[in-house]
Formats: sequence, C-alpha cells, structure tokens
Amino acid sequence: MRQTELSLNQRDRRVVDAFRSKGLHRAREFKRAHILAALDRQVPERQIMEVLNVGRTAVWRTRAAYLKGGVDCALHDEPRPGKPKRYEADAEAQITALACSAPPAGAQRWTIALLTEAARRHPQMTGISRET
Repeated sequence: MRQTELSLNQRDRRVVDAFRSKGLHRAREFKRAHILAALDRQVPERQIMEVLNVGRTAVWRTRAAYLKGGVDCALHDEPRPGKPKRYEADAEAQITALACSAPPAGAQRWTIALLTEAARRHPQMTGISRET
C-alpha cells in the first residue's frame, strides 16, 4: 500500500513542534502532533502505528484532517453535540466554594444531601438535585 505524502509548511512545523514540547494538552491531541511530525519526516505508517501505539485509522484521519483544514483542524477535536449545561460556570463555582467551606453546625463534613439543601437556598439553583 502506498502512503500519501504529507509535507508541513514552516509555520505548521513550528506549531507542531511547540505543541509537542510544551503546554498541557489532551493525550489524543498530543498523539496527533506526533503523527503529523512523523508523517512530515516521511516515516512509514506501519512504524508510526507501532511506535505511537495508534491504529491505522488514527493516522489516516489525522492526515486527512490536516489536508482538509490545516494544523489546527488536525490537532483539535471539533466541539461535539450534547446536552447543554444545566448551570452556568458561576453556579458551579458557588457549589465548589460551598463544598470547600466549613460544614454546617452539627455536621463533620459536607454530604451530597447537605450540599443539595444548601444550594437550593440560592435563587439560581432552585431546581438542583443530588443528581445534578
């Protein structure tokens, strides 16, 4: 099977090298950066699969994403559809702050039931339950 040639331009090569060398990234994105770098150096697919412990489709999809949309498209996932968040970030931060504060009188620590009861007192979180 013949491997499709991939050659990164200078800017993309710098982006991939910087991505690989510093910062906190998801493991999936980190592997994609390694795949792009290996493809740029003309490393055979089989060797990429063995060394990086990825499947053939990961190599194919990374290459196809780069050819279609560039380095950012190849490295990062598109947002996935899903259920919208029920509460805003500030409501989540309030609950986190509440859980980190001292427990109510008569309790040694915060429980889910106590957190739910305390959170329901806030006007933004009247519909909160132990499952949310």
